[in-house]
Amino acid sequence: MKSWRRALPLLASWLMIFFFAALPALAAEAAEEDPAASTAGLIFRWLNFLLVFGGIGYLIAKHGGAFFRANAKAIAASITEAAAAKAEADRELHEVETKIARLDQEVADLRDAARRDSAAEAERLRVSGRAEIEKISQAARGELAAAERAAQHELRAIAASMAVERAGELVSSRMNREIRARIFRAFLGELGRSAN
Repeated sequence: MKSWRRALPLLASWLMIFFFAALPALAAEAAEEDPAASTAGLIFRWLNFLLVFGGIGYLIAKHGGAFFRANAKAIAASITEAAAAKAEADRELHEVETKIARLDQEVADLRDAARRDSAAEAERLRVSGRAEIEKISQAARGELAAAERAAQHELRAIAASMAVERAGELVSSRMNREIRARIFRAFLGELGRSAN
């Protein structure tokens, strides 16, 4: 690329020299009749052609080879970089395709794991529920037994109180004044004996 930049001013100067050299010939041509139709005009045209294209050929041969070699190297480097980039892109594409191919399996594995976890959690909840039901059932049985004991105790107390009342009524109905006085005297006699 640098050789082309060096060759460009040289090429421009040669073109300027050629233009200024050809200018008098062009100016004279307008004054005369067409000298190009003569043999000398034909020879000058061929000489002009050979000079111009010979100069261009010389410049291309001298500076073009380095330019084209540098350009070819740059193109080859670009091709190498593009090939490396393509290889990297192909590798990444292969990785992505592999991941996508495994994605369905991973989704299926995740679904299976979720089903297993869900079933395990449901079983754990069932077991926990049964344990809670058993605990509640035992507590209810304990409360029922305690309530039964309390009811039996209360029933005994009621029965005892009713028995005492009934006995009191029975004793009251059978006791008259004379029996009471005899019991009272027996009590006083016992009290006197125990005091001695």
